[in-house]
Amino acid sequence: MSLQRYSYRFLFIVIISVFNYTSYGQVIYSTKYASDANVKVYVTTYKSDADLVVYKTQYKSDADGNNGIWYFTEYQSDAKKKIYFTDYKSDADLVIYFTEYKSDAGWQNKSKQQKMY
Repeated sequence: MSLQRYSYRFLFIVIISVFNYTSYGQVIYSTKYASDANVKVYVTTYKSDADLVVYKTQYKSDADGNNGIWYFTEYQSDAKKKIYFTDYKSDADLVIYFTEYKSDAGWQNKSKQQKMY
């Protein structure tokens, strides 16, 4: 095989890898223990108190990027982030509000955005 052919294969593999890394960025697994989680989350009843407004989608393909559209998986190995729901706001790394509308999802406090990368 020629060197050019190897280069194309390598480029293809890199592109697919990047796509797979960025796709499904918000596939979430909810842990039973805080020590198993990447991020501790508190759910607020007021949208104005939230760092992130989250829309729970039923489709894994909708959960792309870091934009507050989350798909909850049953399997820890499928998740990009493991979260623990805490009962106290003071214990949380991130305060979220669940919305019924996909268009409402997004960051309200961008300084916390890195927690979900």
